[in-house]
Amino acid sequence: MTHWTILPILLPAAVASLLALAGRRDLVLARAASLASAVVLLLVAIGLAAAASDGTIRTYALGDWPAPFGIVLVVDRLSALMLTLTAALALAVLLHCANGWDARGRHFHALFQFQLMGLNGAFLTGDFFNLFVFFEILLIASYGLMVHGGGAARVRAGLQYVVVNLVGSTLFLFAVGLLYGVTGTLNMADLALKVPAVPPADQGLLRSGALLLLFVFALKAALVPLHLWLPGTYSNAPAPVAALFAVLTKVGAYAIIRLSTLAFGDTAGDLAWLAAPWLMPAAMLTLTLGMVGVLAARRLAVMISFAVVGSVGTLLIAVALFTQQAIAAALYYLVQSTLAAGAFFLVADLVGERRAKGDLLAAGPRIAQAGLIGALFLLAAIAMTGLPPLSGFVGKLLILDATRDAFNRNWIWSLLLSTSLLAIVGFARAGSVLFWKGGVIGEKVGAQPPRRTVLPVAAVGLLLAANVALTVGAGPVVRYLDAAATQLFAPAAYIDAVLGAEGENE
Repeated sequence: MTHWTILPILLPAAVASLLALAGRRDLVLARAASLASAVVLLLVAIGLAAAASDGTIRTYALGDWPAPFGIVLVVDRLSALMLTLTAALALAVLLHCANGWDARGRHFHALFQFQLMGLNGAFLTGDFFNLFVFFEILLIASYGLMVHGGGAARVRAGLQYVVVNLVGSTLFLFAVGLLYGVTGTLNMADLALKVPAVPPADQGLLRSGALLLLFVFALKAALVPLHLWLPGTYSNAPAPVAALFAVLTKVGAYAIIRLSTLAFGDTAGDLAWLAAPWLMPAAMLTLTLGMVGVLAARRLAVMISFAVVGSVGTLLIAVALFTQQAIAAALYYLVQSTLAAGAFFLVADLVGERRAKGDLLAAGPRIAQAGLIGALFLLAAIAMTGLPPLSGFVGKLLILDATRDAFNRNWIWSLLLSTSLLAIVGFARAGSVLFWKGGVIGEKVGAQPPRRTVLPVAAVGLLLAANVALTVGAGPVVRYLDAAATQLFAPAAYIDAVLGAEGENE
């Protein structure tokens, strides 16, 4: 496993650079290289997850500089899980795009690989400054992907997205500056040791820096009231790009989990579980507004975007409990909801290209292949709303079970169940309009001729099959996630792995 730890960053960076220089005019070459890179990334991620399953935490010190002075990458159960999820989603999106959609812009595959580099780096980095660096790589690549194919509405939404995230980046710099000024370090493991030792006179600055950092992560996760950028961005982005963006909000949730359990967990004294007082009410409000948006949406892409907002609320309700059982349930729901949202955005693309009205939720002529696409829509809706028998149902059951001992469990149960009903009604209405209220099979003038559907259907099928696998294999998956949560709540092993040696090049 020599140097495997850095490969999820190095491989897409190298492929992106080569494609930017040599592959922009050769679509077949770019497509082949991008798909090959995604397959290798998935295999590497699975290998890292298997290696992390025994509880070993592997570190990689770049330049052989010891932590906390050098750049260190860390693979534990949680980071390996996020790498695997990202690689699986990316492969499905690339399969969908390889059917001709990627021909709409020269630099799509290069930008896509840079996006994977940023995502993987965010999950692997062991310090907050490099988390900022990888966030910036994400921002640049995602803006290029956002405006892929052009259009005034897309450019406007992309500009809003960039402005919001630049504000977040500025606040991120202020936050890390405050943390470094007080503790003298930005290494996550070193922070876990330095935070409890901060003198009382500096605790106000430390609290300000930590809360500012949590604010930035909440912005990335699209937590209310910082969610306003997401519906416009995701609904105006090309649908396959929005499918990849389904994992972007999870980067913010991942960062909240990592910061809270490592640097500001039980050992942080008065600063322990700093996010707890405000995270739960914000998450509950996020879930409510997201599912109300699902019910009120008039476009399929907008509906899915608000469902993503609602899923963030559900996820962070579990995170806000800050117990091992709740974090394990949150991780299961994180994986399931990302796969479901990715599949649904790809289905929305199949629907939109076959209708003169695009994804507008208004009756029109019955689309070609309505039976096949309607079946995919139904399965994606079941996964997204949490209906049995798919894994969304299992994920919500796990979260409900994790709240049994919470003082506000009645509010959480009522909210989860009532908002699930709103989502079911919203998606049922959309499905009836799109697939049942149409006339005879045919196309209105203005509809794009549908592309061949083998690869797009295979891509959706891959994500839905992963959802089914999460259901069938719920036992082993939950055991892995329980172990991941246990590892998060026992940070001593992480600290020893990072600071106890100069880093292992394994």
